[in-house]
Amino acid sequence: MRVRQASKHELAAEWRERYLKAKQEERVRLLDEFVATTGYHRKYAIMLLRHGPPKRGAVSDRRGHPEVYGPAVMMALETVAEAAGWICGKRLAPFMSELVPALELEGALDIDAEVRGRLLDIKAATIDRRLKALKIREKPSGIATTKPGSLLKRQVPVRTYTPWDEQKAGFLEIDTVAHCGTTTEGEYLCTLNTTDLSTGWTEPFAVMGKTQRAVHRGLEEVRERLPFPILGIDFDNGPEFLNGHLIRYCQAEEITYTRSRAYHKDDQAHIEQKNWSVVRQFVGYDRYESAAALVQLRKVYELLRLYINLYQPVMKLVCKDREGSKVTKRYDEARTPYRRALEAGVISKEKQEELEQLKVQNGPLSLRRRLDAELDKLWRLRIGGRADAATG
Repeated sequence: MRVRQASKHELAAEWRERYLKAKQEERVRLLDEFVATTGYHRKYAIMLLRHGPPKRGAVSDRRGHPEVYGPAVMMALETVAEAAGWICGKRLAPFMSELVPALELEGALDIDAEVRGRLLDIKAATIDRRLKALKIREKPSGIATTKPGSLLKRQVPVRTYTPWDEQKAGFLEIDTVAHCGTTTEGEYLCTLNTTDLSTGWTEPFAVMGKTQRAVHRGLEEVRERLPFPILGIDFDNGPEFLNGHLIRYCQAEEITYTRSRAYHKDDQAHIEQKNWSVVRQFVGYDRYESAAALVQLRKVYELLRLYINLYQPVMKLVCKDREGSKVTKRYDEARTPYRRALEAGVISKEKQEELEQLKVQNGPLSLRRRLDAELDKLWRLRIGGRADAATG
């Protein structure tokens, strides 16, 4: 038989005194009977028997902390996150003190002192939780296009057995990323990608094909753009690197050169990660083969190199702690490649002034939006539809 709401409350009022005076075992028995009679949830039944029904019109006190990050803070956080490319909270939180003033300088962020203070104090976990619904991730897969070059393997030392100072700026890992779509037939664009092991400074450059001449031209362009000199390069066993042309170039320029072990991608873990986070996440997996696409991809990289080196903080692995089968990785505080290079003291005063001027001219949000606009133009030049393709 269904009991009316008023009758349930009357029953609770009748049982309340008995319930409060009863010992534990008797309380459990009374509660069981009350729940069986009324159909209430057990927790709600306990509240009724202890305190009575809530008064109409009364606003109950909400438990927990008052809201810290209101709508104004969240709107500002979305602007900051968009400018930073929706990176994770652990990378974004330490970068707030540098990114927020840059956004204010370019006029993309207009906030009062209170909102600014809360934005600068926000924690990494809160950033991830609040922005989770706005982040969109794609994880396509691809095929490899690197074929081993065997003629000069014996002349190029393996890096594993060659001393490298990875804490000193100027030692680079380099690789090519193929923009060939689903087939490696014919001629197509490639990206010569380079990353500095110490600072994380990354320079992508678009070339036509994987010829010795194209790779050499790309490496010279990278040398011009890097804010510090190249001391050494490490590459895989592809013929675009394992050739006399590149080796003679390195010898003439006094650049240390080494190669990774065949079939050991972990030997080039840094550049493999940059191939994904820099090239694939922005340019994608489509096929490009025209001269117009080459020009446009270079325009994209002119903006992308500024964006990732000036406004994309990176974390470096400090150590690994092993306890039994569990391995805990510990990272340093996220900083941009530009900030790391400044702290290392490897950028000349003239180059620093040039980069600071570029930062003033290219605010993070406007730079990101210009980059997206150039990417839209590039995607119109792709061959065929969207496709999985080569990872390089």
